[in-house]
Amino acid sequence: MIVIVGLGNPGKEYEKTKHNIGFLFLDMIQTDWKFPKFHLDKHFTAEISKGTYEGQDILLVKPQTFMNVSGQAVLSIQQFYKLQPENFWIVYDELDLPWGKIRIRTEGSSAGHNGIKSIIAALGSEQFHRFRIGIQPEHFEPGQERQGTVLSKFTKEEQKQMVDIFEQVEEEMKTILNSKF
Repeated sequence: MIVIVGLGNPGKEYEKTKHNIGFLFLDMIQTDWKFPKFHLDKHFTAEISKGTYEGQDILLVKPQTFMNVSGQAVLSIQQFYKLQPENFWIVYDELDLPWGKIRIRTEGSSAGHNGIKSIIAALGSEQFHRFRIGIQPEHFEPGQERQGTVLSKFTKEEQKQMVDIFEQVEEEMKTILNSKF
């Protein structure tokens, strides 16, 4: 089983913010891959949708804890399904990447992302897939206030571009699925 975790924060006030790009990506995947609607699983403290794609069982997960403790939901899923860290694919925002740039890694540090720090601590490993989506604005200066930027809403232009960005991430996932399984 592959567990694709989209990182974000629960609550209406965060719904369309850049920090919730992982949730938004999973909403698109759930529709494109014709998975059931997300439902809250209290045991996992997450909204989940389970289906099969390209012959592989896949669990889509939107943790309903706040970003900084996303590892709680990941750990409960890992323990329940008895999965290895490599079974987890994490999709999240990356302020240190320009808007729309995608970076994929299979291991490494958190690079300062608190959601990833929490997941590394929960899994006891850095050996999981990361699909980082750049959210850095065009005129972002080093040292500029970060929280306001990650919690800002998408511009109309960014909303239009998100479909193409998400399709690129989806294609990368399909490539990995087809090469491994």
